[in-house]
Amino acid sequence: MTTYSAVRTTGIYCRPGCGAKPLAENVRTFELAAAAEAAGYRACLRCRPYRVAGTVADDAPELVCRAVQLIIGGALDEADESALGARLGLSARHLRRMFNDHLGVTPDQFARSRRAHFARRLLDDSELTIADVAFASGFGSLRQFNRAMREVFRSTPRELRERRRRTDRLVADGGLVLRMPFTPPYDWHAMVGFLAERAIPGVESVVDGVYRRTIGLDGEPGLLEIAPGGTDHLLLRAHLPYWEGVIHVVERAARLVGLETEPLLAAAQLARDPVIGPLIEARPGVRVPGAWAPFEIAVQAVIRDQSPTDADELLARLIQVAGTRVPGLDHGLTHAFPSAEALYSAPHGAGDTVQALAAEVAAGNIRLDGAEALEELVASLTAIRGITEQAAHEIALRLGARDAFPRTPTRESESWHPWRALASIHLLTADREGGQMSVV
Repeated sequence: MTTYSAVRTTGIYCRPGCGAKPLAENVRTFELAAAAEAAGYRACLRCRPYRVAGTVADDAPELVCRAVQLIIGGALDEADESALGARLGLSARHLRRMFNDHLGVTPDQFARSRRAHFARRLLDDSELTIADVAFASGFGSLRQFNRAMREVFRSTPRELRERRRRTDRLVADGGLVLRMPFTPPYDWHAMVGFLAERAIPGVESVVDGVYRRTIGLDGEPGLLEIAPGGTDHLLLRAHLPYWEGVIHVVERAARLVGLETEPLLAAAQLARDPVIGPLIEARPGVRVPGAWAPFEIAVQAVIRDQSPTDADELLARLIQVAGTRVPGLDHGLTHAFPSAEALYSAPHGAGDTVQALAAEVAAGNIRLDGAEALEELVASLTAIRGITEQAAHEIALRLGARDAFPRTPTRESESWHPWRALASIHLLTADREGGQMSVV
């Protein structure tokens, strides 16, 4: 977990390793950059803390973590804290109190900080216009964008663009290239192995260590490529139909490859376990993968659970019949995954269980947005005939439930609560690769 140091005498906060040497009695520490900003501090111009991974500590309550994931997904773009609280079953006042107690910010302050930091990265890394940066970062207007950048960085967007360094700019041969920061260690080899094992034919591919997938944005196709970039970041190349709301594309991609959660507490507690501890010692950079599209993950989990030997063939047939064709792509990519509505109405032949799942999701009876607790989500999924508890836990794991366990429970696994998701990924990685170590 990155800890930010704020200096009372200067009003500036820094990331670890900054060359500034303030007196210890003048320093306050914050776990989130947003918390430092909410307390009135501005980002250091030297170490640029907006360029490091800003994850939320995994010792925060699960309800707070679920709320954070909803905010990252855009829950406060066009709604307020009351609406967010309602999705989680609590009042706006209680939600604000939980955020203040555990993160040091309100939900609105957290959302504003993420937008501003993402915009600053775009100003550094890309050649997008100021207006494009504003709307790509989730701001509703240029006025709102300018005000937020002045509040967070004490400068206008134009001044920040002029201040960027020569090495910041990422030259793209097509598409938009962005750094996706992480706090080392991070095991890309294990992550890409997991994704390759579950790649949906025509929608996802892994070739030479690069993950690629098709996406759909408001009915328009796009393409994402994720590859290693350096010791503290991956590189995302996005080919998109428009730049508005790019922040959510990047954050969903980061969630997919496990960059949104740094499992420090989980790893520390599991490291004492005689089974999981040696696996963590061998591969400390293993993270829990997330999902680009929750419904896609749900369909895949059900099909792979019901027909493990024929799953790729069934998924390929489903994609051909119900998916949206995306012509002109390489690496075996041909279609975007269908929505629940499209899958429900198409004669895809994937079975009654998938049909029932699509109908329930399309009707809003099953929510896959991460707002539900693990027990509630598993119960709603297993109420559909044919969805096993193991498949439901696989879905929950990819949606961010930290205690999901898509394996047969054992006496040993009972001691891994509430971090069974990370334990199961370590077990899976060890099964697949025999414990080989590969950390970037």
